Amino acid sequence: MPLPLNVRIVELPLRHAWTISRGTSTSKRNVLVELRDGDLVGRGEAAPNVRYGESAETVTEALGKLAPVLEGDPRHFRVLSERLEEVLPGNHAAKAALDIALHDLAGKRLGTPLYRMLGLDPSRMPVTSFSIGIDDPESMARKVREAEAFPSLKIKLGAQSVREMFGAVRSATPKTVRVDANEAWTPEEALKHIEWMATQGVELVEQPLPAADVEGAKWLRQRSPLPLVADEALMMASDVPRLAEGYHGINVKLQKCGGIREALRIIETARSCGLKIMLGCMVETSLGIAAAAHLGPLVDWLDLDGNLLISADPFRGHPVVEGRIRLGDGPGLGVEPQPFP
Repeated sequence: MPLPLNVRIVELPLRHAWTISRGTSTSKRNVLVELRDGDLVGRGEAAPNVRYGESAETVTEALGKLAPVLEGDPRHFRVLSERLEEVLPGNHAAKAALDIALHDLAGKRLGTPLYRMLGLDPSRMPVTSFSIGIDDPESMARKVREAEAFPSLKIKLGAQSVREMFGAVRSATPKTVRVDANEAWTPEEALKHIEWMATQGVELVEQPLPAADVEGAKWLRQRSPLPLVADEALMMASDVPRLAEGYHGINVKLQKCGGIREALRIIETARSCGLKIMLGCMVETSLGIAAAAHLGPLVDWLDLDGNLLISADPFRGHPVVEGRIRLGDGPGLGVEPQPFP
């Protein structure tokens, strides 16, 4: 008998217009799912991204096709999670929603937090960065000042006015920052920008080149004075070995890879290839962020701030204290619903 599945689309208003190299948005449409097993509810979230050809509508359609996987004993959540890829390749955000909900439900059945199920120590949680989207220099400096409570920042940059925009950030804070170009540069542009940023207190540079530019990444890695982190170039664990030739690290996102099970595979593969690991996110509610945060003790860098970018959140999650996400003792993901417009 299948587990009852409830699906709804939510419109998440953003605190500020969110601009990266690919475009601007003022809200995000995510999909929330609930799996019921008696009195227990496992919750998950899909944050579809147009970069991967996804939308709220493609997610809900995919969930309809994936629903038959839920026939079976929910205690065998690992088996159910594994079968998602067999039933419908791709559609990673939809699979992430179900995989997250299955893990939440498993934790609730056991009465224990997900991190404890995985044998992880929450005191080993790295500091999370807070992201600043592309804007005019004055507005970027203002956003940096508003984020004073965060010890680490990630700055989005595009193809234009790189030094002007970064200069505005640097005028507002002396903190070490990370830079994310979201595929905006050519190899030659990237090297020029990175050589300059190495003198400006930048910690790392994320996805400077288009994901498909494998040879350019190899060329740049040999010359870059800063660590290069693959984001859009990484989807699944099978991508990791080739990325080791062009990057120093990878950015794992549950929504890109299809959930917690595949994220764990990616992390294990990355370690075997000598890569550093960032755990990132899309714009998500506290539910999606919590699912990733439970894996936080496994990685080198965190960028889990998607819930902090929205102005209304349907869930109450885990607080950020001095830049660190504090996981509680609640079962499963440890997240509870709250009133939402």
